[in-house]
Amino acid sequence: MDEPRNEQDQKTPGAEIGTDELTDQVAAEFTGDQAPAVELPGEQAEPVMLEEEKVKDEIDIQIDLLKDSDWVVRREAAITLGEMGDERCVEPLCKALYDGDWQVREVAVEALGQIGSPAVEMLVKMVRDWDVRKYVLMALGKIRDERVLDPLMLQLRSDEFKDDATNALVELGEPALERLIKALKDKDEMVRKQAVLALGRIKHSGAVDPLIEIARTSDNPYVRRKAAKALGKIGHKRALPMLRWMADHDTGATHKGKRVSSAARTAIQHIYRRQKQDN
Repeated sequence: MDEPRNEQDQKTPGAEIGTDELTDQVAAEFTGDQAPAVELPGEQAEPVMLEEEKVKDEIDIQIDLLKDSDWVVRREAAITLGEMGDERCVEPLCKALYDGDWQVREVAVEALGQIGSPAVEMLVKMVRDWDVRKYVLMALGKIRDERVLDPLMLQLRSDEFKDDATNALVELGEPALERLIKALKDKDEMVRKQAVLALGRIKHSGAVDPLIEIARTSDNPYVRRKAAKALGKIGHKRALPMLRWMADHDTGATHKGKRVSSAARTAIQHIYRRQKQDN
C-alpha cells in the first residue's frame, strides 16, 4: 500500500500564489464579486520596460528622419521631437538649426523652446557660430531660464544681431525686465536704444519710471523719441507730466527729421485712449 504523499509534494511548480491573494479569489467566488488581478513576480516590470524601449526607439526613428532628403519629413520629425521633450532630442534639434530649409530651422527653434532648460547649455555654446546665431537667439528667447539672459544681453552690442536679441528678450518678457532697465544706463548708446525698444514692447509698468528718467536725461533725440513711444505703449498715466513737457518743449529731432514732440503727443493720446477703455 502506497504511503500518503506529503502535502508539500502535491504543490505544482508555478502555483505558489500568496495566501492573501488566494483568499481574495476564493471569497470572490462565493460573493460573486470580481476578484482583484493577481500579478506574479516579475510580470509588472516587463511591460514598463517595453514601453520605455518603445519611446527610445521612436526617438531614434525621428532623429533618423531629420536626415531625410525631403524637407517636409525633416520638418515633421523636428516637430515630433519637440513634443517628446526628451533631453536626447536636444543635440539633433540643435543640428537641425543648420538645415538648408528655413521651415525646418524654424520648427527646430520651436521644438528646442518646448524642451526648455535642458537645451540651454548647448544653445549658449552655439551663440558663437555666426551661421546659426539668429536661430539660436530665437530659441533662447523661448526658454524661461536665467542662463539665457547673459548671451542675449551681450548680443545687444552686435550690429548684425541686436534686433534678433531684442526680439528674444521681448519674448521672454518679465524675466528680462530687470536686465533691460539696468541696460538703460549702459555706456553703449546702441544698448540703451535697444533696451528702450524692448521695454516699450514688453509694456510692463515697472519700466515707466526708468523710461521717464531716460527721456528726461538723454542727449540723443532718437532715444528720447523712442522712450516717449515706449511710455505711450505701456499706457500708464504716471508718464503724462513728462510727456506733456516733451510735447511742449522738446525741439529735438532724429537724423530723419522725426520730432520728439510729435512722438510725445501721440503717446499722450494712447494713454488717454487706454484710460477710457479701462473705465
